[in-house]
Amino acid sequence: MASAHATGDMKLTANSPADTSATKTDVLLIGGGIMSATLGAFLKQLAPDWDISLFERLDRAGLESSDPWNNAGTGHAALCELNYSPAAADGSVDSAKAVGINEQFHVSRQFWSHMVSSGHISNSFINPLPHMSFVWGDAHSEYLRRRYESLSAQPLFKSMEFSEDHSKLAEWAPLIMEGRDPSQRVAGSRVVGGTDVDFGALTRELTGYLAGSGVEMNYGHEVSNVTRSSSGGWDVKVKNRATGASRTVSARFVFIGGGGGALHLLQASGIPEGKGFGGFPVSGQFLRSTDESIIARHNAKVYGQASVGAPPMSVPHLDTRFVNGKRSLLFGPYGGFSPKFLKTGSYLDLPASVRPGNLVPMLAVAKDNMSLVKYLVTEVMKTREGKTKALQEFMPQAGTEGWELITAGQRVQVIKKDPKKGGVLQFGTELITAADGSIGALLGASPGASTAPPIMINLLKRAFPREFGGWEPKIKDMIPGYGVKLNENESLLDELTSDTNRVLGLN
Repeated sequence: MASAHATGDMKLTANSPADTSATKTDVLLIGGGIMSATLGAFLKQLAPDWDISLFERLDRAGLESSDPWNNAGTGHAALCELNYSPAAADGSVDSAKAVGINEQFHVSRQFWSHMVSSGHISNSFINPLPHMSFVWGDAHSEYLRRRYESLSAQPLFKSMEFSEDHSKLAEWAPLIMEGRDPSQRVAGSRVVGGTDVDFGALTRELTGYLAGSGVEMNYGHEVSNVTRSSSGGWDVKVKNRATGASRTVSARFVFIGGGGGALHLLQASGIPEGKGFGGFPVSGQFLRSTDESIIARHNAKVYGQASVGAPPMSVPHLDTRFVNGKRSLLFGPYGGFSPKFLKTGSYLDLPASVRPGNLVPMLAVAKDNMSLVKYLVTEVMKTREGKTKALQEFMPQAGTEGWELITAGQRVQVIKKDPKKGGVLQFGTELITAADGSIGALLGASPGASTAPPIMINLLKRAFPREFGGWEPKIKDMIPGYGVKLNENESLLDELTSDTNRVLGLN
């Protein structure tokens, strides 16, 4: 089914009507990624009379962190990501975080299903794909077995399978078993009902819907400053990157959803809630297969264990991806470092983010994360031969031929104040809103895009407390499981899973 609003992805030139449009709006969205697109889609249905304007510095939506080649994870549901189910000191596995993330992903599925069934977007952005965890060695195999026992007891994970049998694992993912030492202890778990999501395609579907619904879309426009206006709203300075012309747009509410670029604008706003936050940028690379015969023999998202000192976003995985409808195979990521906060950003991004209020947290994080620094240095120094060796731990018969090295997107991990340590490095997302609800910003990364709808519902609740009560019946129509813990309501879980599978074409 084609999108009903494909015009939203058009490139706006220097002579676009956007340059002479109104200088006032109810809602101003900064960034053309999945977060702004999702928030805009909610607001267009909850408050259809509000004026909304979106500003994106690039010439198309979804080209930075939302792009599938830049995104390290495409469909985080905690089915295979081991860092969401950590082992305690006594060896037990805590399932709480995995359950929480899976609950959120079901909210996302319901929202996307609503958008598809309403004819607002197509379902071409999502494909069915088994999610699998794979480890080797006694300690890791025992952990995975305990993880399986913990998670499979939860209704959300009841379909999970587990095996240490080489032949069974070869059925699930032949490339990871061919050529492997038959005496090596290995273990794997699998959920057949996983998905792969092209968030770049989804973003463009949503922005197409916004454009067709009257939202003013401004591509090639960079927001350089956000300041309080005398009316209590916000004055947003915007520059047309093609012409160099600047203008100021006044807004009642501003959402800063510019990926890594959000931190600078949050700092510019001066809101007390944003003080003390810093960012630690992490870059990465992937190996992408160019051999169609290899690509065709792997049909799963296979995650392993992270190296000691590695950030969670660097968990190695051998991934089937569907990008613009074409099947591909990636392995990685290989960690790296760049001071840029965006892939298309500036080398001055990191130093320019240092403020008196976040200097102590940033120094504390530097002191307490030497293992991460060591890991990144090691990754940067890794040769192509070393990268291939890492691939061969997953895929023993892999060679250097038929694989190309691509650069992934930037991830800016959140640094925040901590009363005991001075500062901590947070792997996840952080939603920040002003006390009066007039501005909000999203910092951080994983699970990010996969949980955009529940994150944006949380933002709506914080930013529009007076309106939110009146919106809840509509939200319930859009998300039938809203407010219900599906892990505690198995019949509703089964009903909604069946319904979203049908609408999203996942059967």
